[in-house]
Amino acid sequence: MADGAVSFLLQNLEAFATREWNLQEHIRNGVHNLKRELRSIEALMRDADAKKEHDHQFKVWIQEVRTEAYAIEDVLDLFRLHRDQESVWSHLKMRHSIGNLIQDINTRLVIIKQTKERYQIMVSTSISAETNAYLNVRVAPLIIGRGDNILGIDEPKRKLVSWALESNQKLKVMFVVGMAGLGKTTLARSVYEMVKEHFDCHAWIIASKSKTKPETLRSLLEHLGCSTEGSNIVILMHRLQNFLQPKRYVIVVDDLWVKDVWESIRLALPDGNNNRIIITTRRGDIANSCRDDDSIDIHKVQPLSPQWAEQLFYKKAFSRNGRCPSGLEEVSKSILQKCDGLPLGIIEIGKLLWGKRQSTYEWKKLDDSLESELRSGGGLSDIMRVLSASYNDLPYHLKYCFLYMSIFPENNPVKRRRLIRLWIAEGFVTEERGKTLEEVGEEYLNELIGRSLIKANEMDFDERPITVGVHSLMHRIILSVSQVENFCTVCAGPEGNLADKPRRLSIQTGNFDVSQDLTCVRTFFSFSTGRVNIGSNFKLLKVLDIQSTPLENFPSAITDLLLLRYLSLRNTNIRSIPKSLRNLRHLETLDLKQTLVKELPKAVLQLDKLRHLLVYAYNMGSVVEFDAVQGFTVPRKIGAMKNLQKLSFVKAKRHNRMIQELKNLTKLRKLGIVELAKEDGNSLCHSIEKMPDLLSLDVTSLSKGEPLELDAMTNPPRLLQRLYLKGHLQRFPKWVSSLHDLVRIRLKWSLLSQDNPIEALQDLPNLMELQLLDAYTGTQLDFNSGKFQKLKILDLEQLKQLRFIIMEDDTLPCLQKLIIRQCNELEHVPVGIDGLHHLNELHLCDMPEKFVALLKKRGGELRHLLHRILRILSYQQGQLVEDLS
Repeated sequence: MADGAVSFLLQNLEAFATREWNLQEHIRNGVHNLKRELRSIEALMRDADAKKEHDHQFKVWIQEVRTEAYAIEDVLDLFRLHRDQESVWSHLKMRHSIGNLIQDINTRLVIIKQTKERYQIMVSTSISAETNAYLNVRVAPLIIGRGDNILGIDEPKRKLVSWALESNQKLKVMFVVGMAGLGKTTLARSVYEMVKEHFDCHAWIIASKSKTKPETLRSLLEHLGCSTEGSNIVILMHRLQNFLQPKRYVIVVDDLWVKDVWESIRLALPDGNNNRIIITTRRGDIANSCRDDDSIDIHKVQPLSPQWAEQLFYKKAFSRNGRCPSGLEEVSKSILQKCDGLPLGIIEIGKLLWGKRQSTYEWKKLDDSLESELRSGGGLSDIMRVLSASYNDLPYHLKYCFLYMSIFPENNPVKRRRLIRLWIAEGFVTEERGKTLEEVGEEYLNELIGRSLIKANEMDFDERPITVGVHSLMHRIILSVSQVENFCTVCAGPEGNLADKPRRLSIQTGNFDVSQDLTCVRTFFSFSTGRVNIGSNFKLLKVLDIQSTPLENFPSAITDLLLLRYLSLRNTNIRSIPKSLRNLRHLETLDLKQTLVKELPKAVLQLDKLRHLLVYAYNMGSVVEFDAVQGFTVPRKIGAMKNLQKLSFVKAKRHNRMIQELKNLTKLRKLGIVELAKEDGNSLCHSIEKMPDLLSLDVTSLSKGEPLELDAMTNPPRLLQRLYLKGHLQRFPKWVSSLHDLVRIRLKWSLLSQDNPIEALQDLPNLMELQLLDAYTGTQLDFNSGKFQKLKILDLEQLKQLRFIIMEDDTLPCLQKLIIRQCNELEHVPVGIDGLHHLNELHLCDMPEKFVALLKKRGGELRHLLHRILRILSYQQGQLVEDLS
């Protein structure tokens, strides 16, 4: 992680030198020297890491490097702060002071580097104790997992055995993917032992990170009984191909880390003969990148169910009888909750507890001290070594992004968009040509998910995560790393708990009110419902997230935080924003969702770096109301904020000049408008046409009876993916039918009578979700054959005159979820519903009892039409009243 701190700092120094091109010569030379020394130190660290020089002396040296890295960051931020706030004379004096500080740090860095160069510990062992321990844990499933430890894998084993033995002349490959410790190797070994006798030859090799391509090929040849002479990779590949050509084979490649290693094997494998390859890897991103045809499949290993996890834990902790003594049930549940179905954690903790006295006191002591037990030398350090290997494999920028999860409380889902905006504010996301920072940040997140480090908790219809998190045991590991690296300090009380010079603070319980100097703090979070006092002692703060705290008024000290990039006061009771907000010239995100703010001052127009402006509140209830979204009033000249990417929800109430100003916001990706008057529709259309990158558009009319006039758009944003229209449509906008990339459309209170929305939308090639709420006054909806080829979710609500739904053959081939709500005149389930092969959810909400009775398990006249559907649920006023599954 320390080399990450240096690499991250080098990136910031490069940006600083480029931006501050008019630096005085002695400062410019000082920055140049800093970069030179840091590059030398970075090289020394990576060399030491390669040689496994990780003893106490090395760790002390690393701590010194990290301290100086943070000192440099402080100097750069002090320079920015005084440049923004002081007079010319004060700024000149500060430049002189900055130059002296840089010179002092340079001197210390030279000494630190010389110390390391004198540090000549010869590491002659071929492999470190740490790596040996890691290999011991890796090899364990190969030699002890033949029966006693195999629990809960019967179904995936049956599936993979069937796949391995099915008759298919092609070479087929199965990636077995999942986070470390899930039992990928145990599952693969179990399958391998069952099927290997059905093949002419078989081999099992471990392709760990330390192995090169030639080493891996030689290992495979050796297991197959072939000659391993020579180092030329081409010769080795030909030798492997010639040996396997006439044979039927099954090969397991265990613990794959590098794509090139697999590619070198793949090129040497002859096709045909029902050959099978099984690859275990925690790198789901590699598996996905290799999936270039139907011969390659991916099996994602899931955590153990609570029942299997409990059985495995009891078997390990209570020896042969496998029963939990009375009095230990609650603490056992607590431990199992932290294991979260991870077999490695369950087995290792169970083994540790087996040797302890079976008392509530002993067990609770372990439960409370899991984090310290996971550290090096602790009773659970094997878990740490296995799980941290994934973290250690990350490039530095992803290490920072992943460690950021330590800021959030355990089992606290984090919104995808929020996390990416925070990464950007921290400077973790690097610009790439042709991409926004948000797009690059999403790629970072996808890679962390692909590497099985971050997990997607809740998925959206388009298979993007809505919220993410980390495994409970992994969360404890990154908390430990975060503490050692001084990345983040998690506080559960007053200032007495604060680390020395914390960089990031996460307050998770109680009140927070400190008087000490916290200039070193760059990031401040509060997840507590207690009082938080923000003072002037946070002068270098860049991220402030105090959502859901008991705030009634905007803290005046915030406007003195001149380097602030991210400000979230979401879910607080503040009512207004001061004009002094103009001081925050670096602000990129202003999140005022679910507050009482209804208007922003003109001063906000001076925030020219603002990218995300979120000021709205939802009136949540069991019944969807027309005015469920409360927007805000923006200054008339909103077009001055040219860097805005997200703006929602703006009150357009007969504010034509403001609507015309929107055309200057050409970088907008998401726009939300409420209270749009009919006469302003044409102006809005013309402004939207100037937003080529718009991805999401949400428009609500002034009232239910006020028509939405959106016909004037002749050149709509071609990239538009999400469209939400609320209000009466006298005509269906023709331009909607041309939106090739549209994946979701929701039409509410449209009251279309002449135009049928189904006919207008049925040919959109990427549409996945369609909602019609009081959107059509016709009596019948026809879904024609071959239409809606990608639709997954169909939501039909309050279609008051609808009597019939006809679904022809080969329509809606991908439909998975159907919602029918308050369609009281509907006489019959959709005709053709029994032909929807992928429909697995049917939700009936506030439907008449006589309609629901037709579908009941016993005696329902139309029940036979629903035989394919796994979940059938009936609700009344938002409450589940009957499970018809």
